[in-house]
Amino acid sequence: MSNNESVTERIDSAISGFFEPVAAKLQEWVFYEVNLFGQKFPWIVAWLVVAGIVFTLYFRLAQVRYIGVAVKLVRGKWEDKDAPGETSHFRALSTAVSGTVGLGNIAGVAIAVSIGGPGATFWMILCGVLAMATKFVECTLGVKYREVHADGTVSGGPMHYLSKGLAERGLPALGKVLAAGSAMMLLFFTFFGGNLFQVNQSLEQLTAVTGKDDSFFASAGGALLFGMAIAAIVALVLIGGMKSIGAVTGRLVPAMAILYVSACLVVIVTNISQLPDAIGAIFKGAFAPEGVAGGVIGALIMGFRRAAFSNEAGIGSAPIAHSAVKTRHPVTEGLVAMLEPFIDTVVICTMTAVTIVIASPASYEAARKASEAGQPPSDGVSLTSDAFESVVSWFPYVLTLAVLLFAISTVITWGYYGLKCWTYLFGRSRTSELIYKVIFTVMVISGALLSLGALVDMADAFLFMAAVFNIIGLYMLAPVVKRELNSFLEYIKSDAGKKAENKAKVLSTD
Repeated sequence: MSNNESVTERIDSAISGFFEPVAAKLQEWVFYEVNLFGQKFPWIVAWLVVAGIVFTLYFRLAQVRYIGVAVKLVRGKWEDKDAPGETSHFRALSTAVSGTVGLGNIAGVAIAVSIGGPGATFWMILCGVLAMATKFVECTLGVKYREVHADGTVSGGPMHYLSKGLAERGLPALGKVLAAGSAMMLLFFTFFGGNLFQVNQSLEQLTAVTGKDDSFFASAGGALLFGMAIAAIVALVLIGGMKSIGAVTGRLVPAMAILYVSACLVVIVTNISQLPDAIGAIFKGAFAPEGVAGGVIGALIMGFRRAAFSNEAGIGSAPIAHSAVKTRHPVTEGLVAMLEPFIDTVVICTMTAVTIVIASPASYEAARKASEAGQPPSDGVSLTSDAFESVVSWFPYVLTLAVLLFAISTVITWGYYGLKCWTYLFGRSRTSELIYKVIFTVMVISGALLSLGALVDMADAFLFMAAVFNIIGLYMLAPVVKRELNSFLEYIKSDAGKKAENKAKVLSTD
């Protein structure tokens, strides 16, 4: 057993040692920090936030004005079951949400409020609202320029709308470069961030609640068994294609969201008398924070950074899932996609933050003091776990179940994203798809045995490099989205739109 462990440790060390210089350079460039009012701010976060502001203004607060329409679409209004595509609005949304809602919503938010104080929550929510506009643009384009194959399956995402959309504008060479760059960045992240990291971190949490060093899962055999179990689940779902993925995530996402939010509500209700003070601390901390490096700007930066890293708006990943929707009006899925950052950031991230602030476990207070002293943040998952444990001793087990569900759903969804990037780059054939699925499944097992820290750091950098390629195209194609929006708004007011609405009502009652 110890011999197996030493082998995996040596492999881990060798791979990390080989890639560390490259990862360090990529991290240095992609997350290069510019000075903003005396505070360091990663330029890539500014790139994402500015895009959200631009699209919010360009579409005149579409995320506020059309949120009601988005909800109606998810509920099946104007649904056309004979439209091209593979899945419903609800299942496409569930698949995309499962790719963004993950450990970052639990661990990342905990670190954000420990460094930026309770006020970081306010700025996190604001960034989430801005991100809704970016998701609206990229997911509308995902459906507009998707490819519907002869067998009814769909391929979509930034690689398709960047190449086709920019070709329409007379820039085919630029479109191909941006499309290929986006596909390569997302594919690399698929293997090491959306796959390996999720498995590795979920195993760590499982080990922590089952005895840490004495846990069965701390051994090489236990880790291997865990990896193989996750790999089997993921492989079975991936083999079924988008319809299977949509069916699984359509059940898994609501279940894990309800489980996690319910656990947070138990903590909040138990400490209900402190809720007004916690909300007050969030608003006061947003504009007049105490004990936060950089004051208001420090809280703003931490909140924006966490939200941008969590909801992935502008990255180009979500349009891959949303492209599979059954619709004849591309903008309908853009409207539905606005709900994704709302669920991910405004609801789940906020629930995590409020739970930690209101429970104020000893570890959170210690982390706040350490942050004030300039020390690096501690493990975020433990802060959330301690907040749960402050109410019920066995609540960390509920958190562990949530973490496992988050991890499995994220791996499944990123497996689908990676497949679409792979087939765009290497061709769509049974052999090509089989090679990808084998590599992806092996990576799942590797995630349980190895940490490959440098590769995960590289994957993180590649993910945000994808945003550079993607957002350049979004700016240039925004007028296309505006035309699609105006066309759909005219449609729902027309006789044809009213007939489609009535037909959808009849089908929903059958």
